[in-house]
Amino acid sequence: MSATIQYNGTGRRKEAVARVYVRPGTGLVRVNDRAFDDYFPQATLRMMIEKPLALTETREKLDVIATIAGGGPTGQAGAMRLGIARALLEFDASLRPKLKVEGLLTRDAREVERKKYGRPGARKRFQFSKR
Repeated sequence: MSATIQYNGTGRRKEAVARVYVRPGTGLVRVNDRAFDDYFPQATLRMMIEKPLALTETREKLDVIATIAGGGPTGQAGAMRLGIARALLEFDASLRPKLKVEGLLTRDAREVERKKYGRPGARKRFQFSKR
C-alpha cells in the first residue's frame, strides 16, 4: 500500500472551521464526503473557494478534501478558502507572495457582536418617544 502525500491546512471564519487536505490528483473537490457542487450550490461561493487554486494555477493538478463544521454557508466557504491557501503553502512555499498579495492568507477576524441586555440587538435601541 503506497502512502499518498497530502498537505493540510486549517481555516476559520465566523463560527466555521474547515480542515482541508490537498493531494496530487486531477482537480477533484469533496466537502464532507459530498460533491463540491452539491455542498456549495451558489456559484459565487464556489468561485470564492477556488480562488487560491486558480491564482496559483493548481486547479487541475490537486485534489481537495475538506471537512467543515459550524457556521453558515458563507462562513464555511471563507474557512475553506483559508484552509486551501494554507495547505498550498505546505505544498509549495514559493506560492506565498501570490497568495499574500491577494489577501488569501489573512484570517478574517470579524465576529458577530453579542446582544446587550435591555436592547433589541447588539447596537439597536428601542424607538425613542418624546411623549
